[in-house]
Amino acid sequence: MIQNIIWVFLGGGLGCVSRYGVNILASAIFSTRFPFGTLIVNLVGSFLIGVFFALHKEAIEKYRLLLVTGFLGGFTTFSAFSYETLALAEKSLQYAFWNVLLNVIGSLGAVFLAYRLFS
Repeated sequence: MIQNIIWVFLGGGLGCVSRYGVNILASAIFSTRFPFGTLIVNLVGSFLIGVFFALHKEAIEKYRLLLVTGFLGGFTTFSAFSYETLALAEKSLQYAFWNVLLNVIGSLGAVFLAYRLFS
């Protein structure tokens, strides 16, 4: 169990630092208020999740924890959601649809509610 935590910790730290670097680079390249850094990490990270899912369905647990849960979890703000939606879609498009709907609407609703309550 402790080894699993270490794999996630190492991957997550590297992913977070990488996301920070992409955000700095995107801010330097795109002089705009649009969050291109976040968009880039979410698109790249989700693509890499798809690659990992397609090529390594029976991956060794420590590599999945290091790369997917850790690195891509720290790198993106969207990877776990994307991975879980893809896994659901393989079994049931209906569950995948509800996962997307509830996560997106629910998350936006939670942000707006918290903003209203605390500002």
